[in-house]
Amino acid sequence: MVGAIGFGAMSFAGFFGETDDETSFACMDALVAAGIDFWDTANVYGMGRSERVIGAYLAEKKPEIVLATKVGIDRGPPRGFNNDAAYMRRELEGSLERLGRDKVELYYIHRREQARPVEEVVETLAGFIDEGLIDGYGLSEISPTTLRRAHRVHPCRAVQNEYSLWSRQPDLGLVSACADLGVAFVPFSPLARGFLSDRSVGPDDFAEGDFRARIPRFSEPHYAENVKAVEPFRTLCRDRGWSVGAAAIAWCLDQGDHILPIPGTRTAAHLAEWADADEITFTDDDRAEMDRLLPAGWAWGDRYDDGQSIGPERYS
Repeated sequence: MVGAIGFGAMSFAGFFGETDDETSFACMDALVAAGIDFWDTANVYGMGRSERVIGAYLAEKKPEIVLATKVGIDRGPPRGFNNDAAYMRRELEGSLERLGRDKVELYYIHRREQARPVEEVVETLAGFIDEGLIDGYGLSEISPTTLRRAHRVHPCRAVQNEYSLWSRQPDLGLVSACADLGVAFVPFSPLARGFLSDRSVGPDDFAEGDFRARIPRFSEPHYAENVKAVEPFRTLCRDRGWSVGAAAIAWCLDQGDHILPIPGTRTAAHLAEWADADEITFTDDDRAEMDRLLPAGWAWGDRYDDGQSIGPERYS
């Protein structure tokens, strides 16, 4: 069992602007103080940088947390996806070394290698469970059919897909499939990569190399239209006494008891804006007004560009 809100540590690798270990340590101190005890990272976040800083923190502070990391994106060159058993074992051993752990509680397939049957991949993961290297496995950016195929081989613990007020594809069967099978659904980017906040992050804020610069929703003319669309929602949040970030996370939590969002941030200050999101309770009027202001499909532009969209499974 973990807290209602988890944490995504992609920011520790500098994907959303440069950071340093001192800042990351302060953020993790704030996570522990807030009772956020489910942390999510990946082998490719900064090519191990995120795992290393988490490992250093765990070695020094020794908090009681549940860890998830991932495998499956091969940075190459060339970049691709690899779910081969030998590759996954090698990458898992590297992750455990960087994290300073004998095992991780949850190990995700970050992206599925489409040419390889998912049943074969799950058999490899089940072997890792039998060896005590992982407690359970998860899948990321998959379809409901892939989940069902995998779950028949060995029960899946969690599915992680992008899900937020502006990315709603999982409502087309994945959220419900997880509920039916007793699988946790873990929304990543519930804050729309920083857009759903009291002030929308945009192109003028991006440092060199920020991968959001490629995302169509952050490019014109889409960005200006998205800012315009979200302003009434900001007004609603101010009227209710909520921060925009906390309301956005609370919306995810409100979609089902099996949902565990993992917002991310680089700093303790930003964490404070949404750490208490699980204390927000919506009325039926709140839900109706949010649906009116931000209906499914309201966002302008795609969530990925053509290059970034290679890997996530499409099922609609």
